[in-house]
Amino acid sequence: MIRNPILPGFNPDPSICRVGEDYYIATSTFEWYPGVQIHHSRDLVNWRLVRRPLERKSQLDMRGNPDSCGIWAPCLSYADGLFWLVFTDVKRYDGNFKDAHNYIVTSPTIEGEWSDPVYVNSSGFDPSLFHDDDGRKWFLNMQWNHRTESYGGAPKTPAFDGILLQEWDAKTGRLKGPVKNIFAGSPLGLVEGPHLFKRNGWYYLTTAEGGTGYDHAVTMARSRQIDGPYEMHPDVYLITSKDSPDAVLQRAGHGQYVETPGGEAYHTHLCGRPLAPKRRCTLGRETAIQKCVWRDDWLYLAHGGPVPAVHVPAPTDVEPAHAPARIDYRFDGPELSQDFQWLRTPEPERLFSLTERSDALRLFGRESIGSWFEQALVARRQEHHKFCAETMLEFQPETYQQVAGLTHYYNRYKFHAVVVTLHEKLGRVVTVFSCPGDFPHGRMGFPAGSGEAIGDGPVHLAMEIKDNDLQFFYRVGDEAEWKALGPVLDAGVVSDEGGRGEHGSFTGAFAGMVAFDITGRAKPADFLSFTYQPLQS
Repeated sequence: MIRNPILPGFNPDPSICRVGEDYYIATSTFEWYPGVQIHHSRDLVNWRLVRRPLERKSQLDMRGNPDSCGIWAPCLSYADGLFWLVFTDVKRYDGNFKDAHNYIVTSPTIEGEWSDPVYVNSSGFDPSLFHDDDGRKWFLNMQWNHRTESYGGAPKTPAFDGILLQEWDAKTGRLKGPVKNIFAGSPLGLVEGPHLFKRNGWYYLTTAEGGTGYDHAVTMARSRQIDGPYEMHPDVYLITSKDSPDAVLQRAGHGQYVETPGGEAYHTHLCGRPLAPKRRCTLGRETAIQKCVWRDDWLYLAHGGPVPAVHVPAPTDVEPAHAPARIDYRFDGPELSQDFQWLRTPEPERLFSLTERSDALRLFGRESIGSWFEQALVARRQEHHKFCAETMLEFQPETYQQVAGLTHYYNRYKFHAVVVTLHEKLGRVVTVFSCPGDFPHGRMGFPAGSGEAIGDGPVHLAMEIKDNDLQFFYRVGDEAEWKALGPVLDAGVVSDEGGRGEHGSFTGAFAGMVAFDITGRAKPADFLSFTYQPLQS
């Protein structure tokens, strides 16, 4: 059996592509660098991260992109001996405008180097590319209407002004021919995330609707002509949990169809797993997949109804691989583990180095935690509701404006951190920073006050998260006892629903290492290890 989610933690907007016996899923990365995650599988059960293709300044520069902007909804396909990846780089979130620029990159292999982007258009986000069986290629994206009351955190249906279709000329690298609005969506509204495929002479269009919160859905329609008119699925929605508040997988929507080599049908979708009592999805939007069947040239979930299942029949008899109970990262090689990402910038050498010390990850203190431009924060996804993260830090601050430590991070307004800094009277201290949400003002607090004096030497920092509760710990020296620092904090605010709530932001929680130096002197902080350990219920 497949157990959902197949990609736990922040992995939204799954676009799936099969080439021979190999399956690939591309997911959104928003402001995290490098851009786009691509996972690989040969059985739909076991998945491995194999590539983040947008890795150069010539491909992607997100400095200045607001939270929850950057890379939205990539679409991965294969044709003409190439993998094709289309994506949006969104430059604005709040207010009426989005400034959403769409691009195409290609590569003969997933794990090889990808091309520089070819610009396509900016009329809306969530692009996809369909390769028709006559050799023509078609570009789709939702159309954004700024003349509405829709703004970041409060989306309105009129702003989501249908799905546009236009032919793409691969030889000239340009769109050509008329632009047609082929689908207005269902009454649920907020139509986005279009994907086309063809079967038995029908063009099938799946879209995401209802917003990316608890009313999310996969809507399906079909037409004999690629430009419509499209008739709606008899049930309208192929996948949704909007009317099933007790379902394990909530916020189900935005995915793509795929067939196995044997002709079995599956459909990916994003989902969220809320925690009681506030229904906050602390792992963000995750990727799941459902077994489907065809009846009367319409697709249905194999188990019946639109509500996604946790356990789904796999196409082959295979045992799921077990993730390690504990992952110990050491920084004694030239490359950062692929589990880690940083924020926005294509110039990571200004943020960190693995060569200035042979046994440490050195972060160069840059702008403050939460900067939209140059922030020295290296982190990995939270993949479990209960986990512990730990790091060992060598850092000698010269002023309170120099800070380094361990963070549970979502965005500039939703984070907690245990940090080492300097206090005028206490000397070097360990203390806690906390910003518990982006509404109404996102003010940072100091739950441990001035902190506790720690003297010289390496410092071990840890955080333990159990569902909605977070506790920080520290110790000085390898043999010392762990000491709790500060009160139990609300880990649930580090979520999509934290702060101003649903649709206010929609990425995911990370655990990582951070340093900032707002004197501008780039004070270095050396992290000798990092550990991520899932905890038992």
